[in-house]
Amino acid sequence: MTTTGAKILVIDDEAQIRKLLRVTLTAHGFETAEAATGQDGLLQAAMFRPDLIVLDLGLPDLSGMEVLAGIREWSIVPIIILTAQDQEPDKVAALDRGADDYVTKPFGMGEFMARMRVALRHIAKAPDEPVLKLGQLVIDLAKRSVELHGEKLKLTPTEYDLLKVLGVNAGRVMTHKQLLKQVWGGQQYESDSQYLRVYVGHLRKKIETDPARPQYILTEPGIGYRFAWQEN
Repeated sequence: MTTTGAKILVIDDEAQIRKLLRVTLTAHGFETAEAATGQDGLLQAAMFRPDLIVLDLGLPDLSGMEVLAGIREWSIVPIIILTAQDQEPDKVAALDRGADDYVTKPFGMGEFMARMRVALRHIAKAPDEPVLKLGQLVIDLAKRSVELHGEKLKLTPTEYDLLKVLGVNAGRVMTHKQLLKQVWGGQQYESDSQYLRVYVGHLRKKIETDPARPQYILTEPGIGYRFAWQEN
């Protein structure tokens, strides 16, 4: 699937936001549909069958979380959350419950379009692709090996597992809880972000030119980490 021509559903009760997105997305060759309520959004998601959904958390009838949960019962369509500046706990909750990314209001269209392209590419990507090429970083999933600038890196098993999860989800925000569960497993680790800070620090020393100014593993304050999407 190419990004141009994809079907985008916008669920937001603000008419100005819907108009802005409709005009911009249409100009870039996307097909759009709109919903101003959660109930209508659920109906449109089933009938329009979008390739990506933009979902506002503050809807007049159902909460955005309820709409997200309803869609996730039957669909893995990428969902980008629109949220207000002071809703950090809601960002984390939405991501933990299956959203792919979030954009904070007010937002710039350049950043929004970039996030949208990443989400569309991610869902179109073959899930069993054996080699991930992310800029100068190459992760061979079959061999469990990593190369940077053509040189093999020495990683511990845990460092590799963490890098793999971040790399497979390149461009997406991964919450502390998601990373702890996928890398360490078990509920006992889900609230202990110290594990992440330590191992992210180790990885940055091995893959970043300047660990203090990372280009690959970016921190999403209070939420988690994002492996920077590398345009090829």
